[in-house]
Amino acid sequence: MTYLPLDELCASCDVLSVHVPAVPDTFHMIGAGQIARMKPDAILINTARGPVVDTEALVAALEEGRIAGAGLDVLDTEPPFDPALPILHAPNTVIAPHIGFATQEALDARAHLAIDHVAEFFG
Repeated sequence: MTYLPLDELCASCDVLSVHVPAVPDTFHMIGAGQIARMKPDAILINTARGPVVDTEALVAALEEGRIAGAGLDVLDTEPPFDPALPILHAPNTVIAPHIGFATQEALDARAHLAIDHVAEFFG
């Protein structure tokens, strides 16, 4: 495994998938500078937390064609109450309603875990 500084990683990858918690150190961790370093055919995926990516910088990059696209399972505001939010209209962007985890396997595992905990409590 190779570890790279964030700016170097942004410049070298075709798909940047973000998986970090929302803590003060990760606020806008992917900002205008990191997005500017991405390849024009790169895709940004954020399934972490909305504030990890600077949405304004992302929208600008998408509208100007500086990156190829974005896949977002999280936004700064959830649910997005304002249908005029620029990110909702950004080109080459797919937005899921914060349910990226919801595979059949994950839902089954969650149900079994709940049943196991109830059985353990009463057992």
